[in-house]
Amino acid sequence: MTDLDAVTGWVEGYVRAWNSNDPEHIAALFAEDAAYYTAPYREPWRGRDAIVTGWLARRDEPGDTTFTWFPVTVSPDLSIVQGITTYPNRVYSNLWLIRLDTVGQCREFTEWWMKQP
Repeated sequence: MTDLDAVTGWVEGYVRAWNSNDPEHIAALFAEDAAYYTAPYREPWRGRDAIVTGWLARRDEPGDTTFTWFPVTVSPDLSIVQGITTYPNRVYSNLWLIRLDTVGQCREFTEWWMKQP
């Protein structure tokens, strides 16, 4: 069952993977047949291997960002997280839609981000 603890654990794992770019950390976040939507109207990365490949192709350098977040809503089927990503020279607002399976891996992830003025 998805609850706040499950979402918190998943987001913490995401941030750990973000800061390590370790393929095993990335892969552990996602179900084998997961879909990762990176932008509206763009085809998602489908499957764990494609997600790892896509992630590493546009990775940030470890330690280059800070990420703060809070849950907007958590339900058994869908959780929504709002966040702020801070780089040395820019800041982004984030909205994440997270669908976890029964073992805490993400089966569908959508990220939307906007550069702050």
